[in-house]
Amino acid sequence: MRKTLLPALIACSLMSARASVFQYSVTLDGPSESPANASPGIGSGSVNYDNVAHTLQLQVSFSGLLGTTTASHIHAPTASPFSGTANVATTTPSFTGFPLGVMSGTFANTLNLTAASTYTPAFVTANGGTLAGAEAALASAMAGGKAYWNIHSSVFGGGEIRGFLVAVPEPSTFVLAGLGGVALMFWLRRRNT
Repeated sequence: MRKTLLPALIACSLMSARASVFQYSVTLDGPSESPANASPGIGSGSVNYDNVAHTLQLQVSFSGLLGTTTASHIHAPTASPFSGTANVATTTPSFTGFPLGVMSGTFANTLNLTAASTYTPAFVTANGGTLAGAEAALASAMAGGKAYWNIHSSVFGGGEIRGFLVAVPEPSTFVLAGLGGVALMFWLRRRNT
């Protein structure tokens, strides 16, 4: 048993240690704004951070806005996870290519985190004055639940819909948890006999 389980656990741990893409999901709505609003608008998307390629892959679909879009970006970091507000961290007024002047739409783009144009100057300055510092701060905010995606509109200038980035567990996490459960079951069974 030890001869087969231990190598499997080590292999899964090594795969996890080499992981370079951190995935986040986001669900946007009016009640998640601060202050909350009654917009019927909704959105969902994903953010994938690659710490080796230094990229941030963005994808979102949204609909039902009361106003037309005026801006969209990521704010970070809030003082507490999944609550509060923060200054804009990424491109202002909006991500390049984000559909403006619409009430629904889709967007996909990949940001180069080594480019100054990806961040607001204030975010870079607040994080050591370097692009590497800005990337590290954004990565930390996303991992800590302190970053949110905001879509602003003509009706809600401060933001019509927003959502915090939520980490998506990588598949190896589920594999490790399953292997751990199997190992615990065998250990308990062996201990009781």
